[in-house]
Amino acid sequence: MSRSRELQEASENEAGDTEDMAQQMGSGEFAELVHQMEQSDDDPRQCYALVKKRITEFRRSGRDVPDELSRLERRLLSECMQASQGR
Repeated sequence: MSRSRELQEASENEAGDTEDMAQQMGSGEFAELVHQMEQSDDDPRQCYALVKKRITEFRRSGRDVPDELSRLERRLLSECMQASQGR
């Protein structure tokens, strides 16, 4: 499954639909993140780095980090750790 699809499913499963994250982030930011994740060749490390960068941008600008983005960060971090352990 592609990371962009995981992003969409995570948002749908945990918040009801992708509109919640798109509203919290701004639809343009959300679309850009999904596009960047699609270009990452499904590498969880690259996807994690993209999400972490976006979270840092939110914090630096003084905005609240969307809950869905924080959940996605944790999910990708877990995937990275599993991959590094050969699971």
